[in-house]
Amino acid sequence: MTTVATVLSIHNLRVRTKNSNTTEILKNIHFDIHPGETLCLVGESGSGKSVSSLVVMDLLPHDELEVMSGTVMLGTENILTNSSSRNRQLRGADMAMIFQEPMTALNPVLTIGTQMDEVYLAHTNLNATQRYSKALEAFESVNLPSPDRIYASYPHQLSGGQRQRVMIAMALALKPKLLIADEPTTALDVTTQKQILTLIKTLQKEQNTAVLFITHDMGVVVDIADRVCVMRRGEIMETGKTLDILSNPQTSYTKELLRAVPSLLPRDAHEAPVTPPILKVDTLYKQFSSHTWLDRLLKRPDHSVNAVNNITFSLSRGRTLGIVGESGSGKSTLARCLVRLENPSAGSIYVNGQDIAFLQGSQALEPARKTMQMVFQDPNRSLNPRIPISESIIEGPINAGESRNSALKRAAELVELVGLPANSLERFPHQFSGGQRQRIAIARALIMNPDIIIADEAVSALDVSVQAQVLNLLADIKEKRNLAMLFITHDLRVAAQICDDVLVMQAGKVVEAGPAKEILIHPSHDYTRSLINAAPGRDWDFIHGRRIEETV
Repeated sequence: MTTVATVLSIHNLRVRTKNSNTTEILKNIHFDIHPGETLCLVGESGSGKSVSSLVVMDLLPHDELEVMSGTVMLGTENILTNSSSRNRQLRGADMAMIFQEPMTALNPVLTIGTQMDEVYLAHTNLNATQRYSKALEAFESVNLPSPDRIYASYPHQLSGGQRQRVMIAMALALKPKLLIADEPTTALDVTTQKQILTLIKTLQKEQNTAVLFITHDMGVVVDIADRVCVMRRGEIMETGKTLDILSNPQTSYTKELLRAVPSLLPRDAHEAPVTPPILKVDTLYKQFSSHTWLDRLLKRPDHSVNAVNNITFSLSRGRTLGIVGESGSGKSTLARCLVRLENPSAGSIYVNGQDIAFLQGSQALEPARKTMQMVFQDPNRSLNPRIPISESIIEGPINAGESRNSALKRAAELVELVGLPANSLERFPHQFSGGQRQRIAIARALIMNPDIIIADEAVSALDVSVQAQVLNLLADIKEKRNLAMLFITHDLRVAAQICDDVLVMQAGKVVEAGPAKEILIHPSHDYTRSLINAAPGRDWDFIHGRRIEETV
C-alpha cells in the first residue's frame, strides 16, 4: 500500500522481451523511496538497473520490451496505467532523469540555452525573458561558471563535468519530487565526481527530493546512499541500510560484489629484474594553439596551451606505470603522442633506443607501432560495429604483411587467452557485453606481439566484478609475456591495485612520481592529497580494515 510519505513505490514489477525467445528481464521487483532519501540500485551490467529506471520514466522501448505485471506508483499515480500524455507531463515536472553520458543525452546542434528553454516551454507559462532568467538561476545553482556563456555554448564546448552539471540543472529545474541518476559520475575524474555527488546531495537536501541512484561504484554508494538495493539478473537479492549491506551482506552475490571492490591501499609492487628501459620519454611537450589565420591577420594574442609540459619518465619490461590525474591534465594527450596519433611539439620518445618523436610516414613508424599497442577506453567506438570481431583483430597483422590464415589462427588463440570461446570470432561487437568487448580490444592489441601496452581508461566504464576480471587478465598477460604497461586512469583504487609506479599529472605537468605505495600512502604534493581525499568511499577502507594512514 502506497503511503503519503512514499515518493516512489514499485511492487511486483515484471518485464519481458517481446521477441520469439521471450526472456524475463525484471522479476517481481519491489522497492520504495521516501522524500529526501537516496536509494542506490547496484549490480553488474545486465542486472536490470537501467530497465527499472526506464519503466519508472515510461521510456521503455515498447517494440522490444513489455511490462507483464506490477505497479509503479509516483505519489498516488500509477505510471503503468497513466496515459502517455499524462506521463509526459510528469516527466520533468514531477520526475526527472540524469543519464550516464551527457554527450548522447544533449543535442549537439542546439545551444545549451535552447535545450534548457525547452524544459520551461513544455511545463510552464513563463515568457522568454522569464525563461532566460530561470535558466541562468538553474545554472548558478549547480555552480556553473559564467551562466550566460554556458547558455550560449554548444555541448562540445563544455567539459565533461560541465555537461553533467547542465544535465543536473535541467533535471532539477522544476523541482521534481523524484530524481533518477543513472551512472552520472562513471566517466568523471575523482574530483569532478566528488563535486557532482556533493551537488546532488546539497540540492536534494534543499528540495527534499527522493533520489534513485544507479551505480556499479561501491565507493559512490558509501558516500551517497541511505539504503541499497542489490540486483542480479533482474531480481532483488537484498535491500537494506547502506552500512548494514556493506558490513554484513546476507547473500553470496553481494559478498562477491564487495570482494571485487579494489582497495585504496596499494598492493605490494612486483619485483621485476632491473632491465634497460624499453620506453624512455625525455622533456616531451605538446602544444595546442587556438590561433587561426584570422587571429594572426588581426594580430590577436595566441592562447596556446601546453597539454603535455616537460614530461620525462622511463618504463621497463615487467613494470606497470600508472598515469593519474583529473580530466584535462594531459594523460590521454601524452598517450596519443607516444603512439604518434598526435605529433609532439618538442622532446624525445625512445622506443627500444630509437627516437620516434619526429619520424614521418607509416613505414618509418611501423616498427614502433608494432612495439606499442593501445587499448582505448570505449570498445564501442574503437571496434567497427559493421564487421565481425575477427576482421577487427586481424586487421593489424594483415596490414603488416601476415597471411590471412595465419592471422586468423592466432586470433582464435588470443580470444581464448582473453577468456572468450574461439567460435565467437564471427560475432559482431554488439553481441558481446561491455567486459567482453574490452577483452576483444585487448586481444586486438596483443596480436601485434607488442612489448608495450598502453591502456587508456580501459576499465573505467566496467562494473566492479568485470573490472576485477579485466585487471587480473591484464596483470596475467603482462607477467606471461613480460610486457611493459602504461596504465592511464582517474580511478585511484585501480591504480593502487595494478600499478608498480605512479606518475601524477596536473595541467600537463608531472607534480609527483614514484613507487605506487609511496605516492598513494605518503603523497608529498597537495594535488595528490586532494585526489586521494576526493576518492569516493574512503570510509569503505575503514569498514574493511583497509585503513589509509592519517597522513594522507
